[in-house]
Amino acid sequence: RDAEKRAAMASTFKFELVTPERMAVSEEAAQVIVPGAEGEFTVLAGHSPVVSTLRPGILDATLANSKRVRLFVKDGFAECDTGHLTILAERAIDVEALTGATLTAEIERAESELAAATDDTARLAASSAVMQLKALQR
Repeated sequence: RDAEKRAAMASTFKFELVTPERMAVSEEAAQVIVPGAEGEFTVLAGHSPVVSTLRPGILDATLANSKRVRLFVKDGFAECDTGHLTILAERAIDVEALTGATLTAEIERAESELAAATDDTARLAASSAVMQLKALQR
């Protein structure tokens, strides 16, 4: 039984997602798919150290208890090493909560950020947010 527990722990890592308002997630995870600025990447236990900025998108985590967490994240960065993944995000919203009026408000917010963008980096981030949110709307 102890061997099973050690094996399960070896295949998981500490996953924390923090926003300015709260600690959104602090759990053991088996896998997390992160929307990095250079593309999505999957973090598993034993992952090489990486620091990446985030692009707006869906973060998809499979926790140690097999529960799945899907969050729309925006602006921030991810830092991981062999036993830990920390995501610092400006916004993190549970995908299940993004329905109806909430989703419409997020799309309007992203579209207004796109209209106000003054450089290519801001336009790319806002455009990506609009596309991701509209995809969720469908």
